[in-house]
Amino acid sequence: MNQDTRQKLLAVSTATLTTVLFKRGFRNCFLQGPRLINPAAPRMVGPAFTLRYIPAREDLDTLDAFLDPAHPQRKGVEECPPGCVFVVDSRGDPKAASAGGILLTRLMARGVAGAVTDGGFRDTPDLAVMPWPTYHAAPSAPTNLIRHHAVDTNLPIGCGEVPVYPGDIMVGDGEGVVCIPAHLADAVAAEGFEQTVVEDFVQERVAAGHSIRGLYPMTDPVNRELLAAWRKERGR
Repeated sequence: MNQDTRQKLLAVSTATLTTVLFKRGFRNCFLQGPRLINPAAPRMVGPAFTLRYIPAREDLDTLDAFLDPAHPQRKGVEECPPGCVFVVDSRGDPKAASAGGILLTRLMARGVAGAVTDGGFRDTPDLAVMPWPTYHAAPSAPTNLIRHHAVDTNLPIGCGEVPVYPGDIMVGDGEGVVCIPAHLADAVAAEGFEQTVVEDFVQERVAAGHSIRGLYPMTDPVNRELLAAWRKERGR
């Protein structure tokens, strides 16, 4: 992805991004369920590389399934490109793990930007101190084979009730994860970055005791003049 866009998105909250997307008509872009496991992990930005699960079937989903190097989960872990986000459609079911510490560590070591599932990850005590962003709906100790059958990678999926297409830009912070359609990423990043500057000014003014009237939204020309001076002073 465009590196300037990546850097801007690293500085914009998911809350701001959802507002920018809403102005473009997108109401369903914030993933419901996935939450950041390690609050100290860095922000997450990258194109989506997807994995899709369907319900498990007893004759197919045994431990021997992992002996096949073409198993979609294992194959996906080795093929997810550096800088991308590994996004897993687990049908919103955290009763068995979508992946665990070893596979997620492999993704981190390969330079993947983060991992997201609307199901659960196992080994969460380890993930809670891993310096890498992982998002899930709930901890899950049982192996994925109990509930999930991996069928394919890098095709459109649903994750957290949001459609995710390969290459869509995933942004994660302490609040959660938002999916930005790939063709809108540059424009959304630019507008979101600008909105963040304005809201930082507004936040500072409100914290100092100023009313939101004429400030948020900024309808008072005096506040616009103050904003211009503030930006000049701070180089923003």
